[in-house]
Order: sequence, then structure tokens, then C-alpha cells
Amino acid sequence: MIEAIVKQRTIAKEVTLKGVGLHTGKDVTMTFKPAPENHGYKFKRVDLEGEPILSADASLVTNTQRGTNLEKNSVTIQTTEHVLAACVGLEIDNVLIELNASEPPIMDGSSKFFVEALEKAGVEEQDACREEYVVKDIITYTDEETGSEIILMPSDEYQITTMVDFGTKVLGTQNASIKHLSEFKKEISDSRTFSFLHEIEMLLEHGLIKGGDLNNAIVYVDKELSSDTMDKLRVAFNKDHISVKPNGILDNLTLHHPNEAARHKLLDVIGDLALIGTRIKGKVIANKPGHYVNTQFAKKVQKIIKADRRNYVPEVDLHAPPVKDVNQIMEMLPHRPPFLLVDKILELTDQYVIGMKNVTMNEPFFVGHFPGAPVMPGVLQIEAMAQTGGILVLSTVPDPENYLTYLLKIDNVRYKQQVVPGDTLIFKLDLLSPIRRGICQMQARAYANGKLVSEAEIMAQIVKVKNN
Repeated sequence: MIEAIVKQRTIAKEVTLKGVGLHTGKDVTMTFKPAPENHGYKFKRVDLEGEPILSADASLVTNTQRGTNLEKNSVTIQTTEHVLAACVGLEIDNVLIELNASEPPIMDGSSKFFVEALEKAGVEEQDACREEYVVKDIITYTDEETGSEIILMPSDEYQITTMVDFGTKVLGTQNASIKHLSEFKKEISDSRTFSFLHEIEMLLEHGLIKGGDLNNAIVYVDKELSSDTMDKLRVAFNKDHISVKPNGILDNLTLHHPNEAARHKLLDVIGDLALIGTRIKGKVIANKPGHYVNTQFAKKVQKIIKADRRNYVPEVDLHAPPVKDVNQIMEMLPHRPPFLLVDKILELTDQYVIGMKNVTMNEPFFVGHFPGAPVMPGVLQIEAMAQTGGILVLSTVPDPENYLTYLLKIDNVRYKQQVVPGDTLIFKLDLLSPIRRGICQMQARAYANGKLVSEAEIMAQIVKVKNN
């Protein structure tokens, strides 16, 4: 179920960070920029011809071996999770992230510096409402090979719990949780990425960790250090001396939290699930999470949300007093019977409108469409939705009787079910973007008998009638 209650947010001004990419070792300049409503999170490669843009979308995930990587048309963005976690953790909905390389700067291996930058930019509320997927049923994903499992269950707000077991004495089993996103900055954002010594050795041998140093990755020593390994680490990390602390961590890095590894896994879960593209109202329990299982789960939830959005039927009380009856509708619209195709307006806000029409056998179009098998023409379903949308756009002016509404464009029209005499049609139209200069873009859907019967994207404009 999709809800839209809280207003969307972006940043007030642009802000820039500089650093190096963990895996590429390249200097990177990254700029967070304000973005319009319904923009979401997008990455822009300003170093490439045409400055291509990639959406933070689970369907674009191509590789999760050393971070979550996106790719489209041979354009890649690597290690997206820490940046996205910061955006979600501060409840920012729309932002453009410009990069002059394929990978954001690793900074200290956490989201801390991204959070600080975004707070420095300031947060600004926008006009459009935030879509939120309300979890009604338990959703699960299991990776049989690793035993990793993610469960999403109903909850009053977005909550995350991670449970990790690395099977090593030096780290062992850890848990981490947040009950409110407001806890992210203090409890999670400074938790740094980590690795085991044997993984570091493998990455160094293959030249896959060029931007690391002992300040941006916790290295747990799970094997005995040979002198040869010590030499390699000194060169790789540009240190004169390498040692192992009593708690099994390489060099003198101090943990921010006793369970910092589990907290970082929670950070990764938040960043990876941002790729769903819709905020979640539910509780995530992740057992042995990793980028692969996180993003596979994100893809599954994304598909479920898409299906729910298409199958969602507005819950309305047909017997409640309408917001506008047919006479009040005719005060706003120029249409008259038999071409007035909406009987009541049941709900009306600045973001959406819900109307209805009782389809009877007395409709004049049934005479010829079709004799013996009456079916409401699809084009008239679109017209009925457009009239309902006309109420939405005309309600933004103080004198709607002095305006006419004209259709400009209809896209992505789909018919799902036949509409026949005796059906009650429910129309719901949602704004796709704020109304500007009298132009309104709406997602229109019509329902009957608990099912979606037709849908379209409609663009309309209101024009003031000239008085002679």
C-alpha cells in the first residue's frame, strides 16, 4: 500500500567534497546539488561526454563484490551505498550527486562526512508529498549459498536490525539496530567499512584497493602476520610502522563503537535499500547481510511495490457526503449531460483527487457500443478521468468558472478490464509534478469492482476565458 503524507525534501544549496576512491585510488570531486520534486537520487558523471546521469535504481546493479555498483550504457558508478545511506538517514528525498570519476570519495569509510556536508547545505521542504510504501505482509529473501536472509515486516516506521556472524574469534557475532531514522546520524553514520586481513592481501595482489589507508577501513587481523605481509602493508598504507592492537585491529585505529562492524552493515543496508526508489514504512531484519543479498532484496521489493501500485484500489466510502456533488461539479466544469462523466468528487487535496461515476444502461453511448454487448468506450474512460482531473487543477484558482481545461497530451494508456452497465467507476488522479502556469501532469487511474480498469498519464492546461 502506498501512502503520501509527509512533504518531500531536498537540500537548500550545493556542497562539494573532495577525496579519493577506495578501489580506484583516483582523486574525486563530488557535489551534492538540490533537485526538483520526484527526482529521487541520481548520479551525474561530469567527467564523461554528455555528462550522463544514472538513477539510484536497483535494476541497474551489476556488481556487488566490493560495494554496490550501478551501470547503464557502459557508464558506471561504484560504491554507492555510503552516500545513499547519508541521504536516507537525513530523510532527504531529492538530490543530484555530481562526480568527476566513477566512485565517490571513501573519506573515512563511513557516511559521517557526507552527513556533515548535507547538513551544511541545509534541508528544504518541497511542495510534493513523499510516497511511502506501507508494509502489510511479510516479505523475505534468502541466499541459500551464504545463509543470508532479509525480512521486511509491518511496523509504524522504518526500522532496521542487522545480525552478523563472521565466524572468526577476532570479530565474532554482533548486532545493531535503529528504531528511528533520526538515530542514524549519531548511532550509525560514523561506523566505518571494515575488512579482514586475508581479504586485504587478496585485494592488494590484484591491485583492487588503491585508495585505502588505515584511516578509512578497519582491518581485522584473522591470521598471523608474516614479515612479507607486513612489508606489503607498510607500502600500501604508506606507513613506517604496522602493528596489531590487542583487540585484533591493525595499527592504532580506535573503534567508534564496540559493534562498529554490525553498525556499518546496517549503514550498508540503508544505502542499498535506497535503490528501491520508494521510502519504506516497515521493519527490516537482516541476518548476515551483504551487498548481493541487500540489492537482490531491493529488486524484489521494487517489483512488489510496482505491482501493488498498479493494483491498489482507493478505499472510499461511497455513502459519505461528497466533497462536491454533481451540481457543484457543473459550477466548475463546462461539461453537461450527456457528456458530463463524473457524478461526485469524494476526496480533493492539493496533490490528488478522487471522483466517481455510476455507469447505467441509460448511457447514450451504449446504444451503439455495442448492441447486445454494452461496453463503455475506453476513450470515454479517459475523458471521465480528465474531467475529474479538471476539478483538481481548477481548484487551484479562486474563480474556476472563468477557466476552461484543455487536454495537451495523453501517454501510456492501458486498458485492463471492461466497464459495463452497473459498474461504479472510481477515478484517482495524482499530481506527477507541481502545477505551473496552469499546466497539470497527472497519473490517472480508474477502478471498478476492486480492480484497475484503465490508466493513463494526462497533461492538461487551464486557460482563462476572455470576456467580450
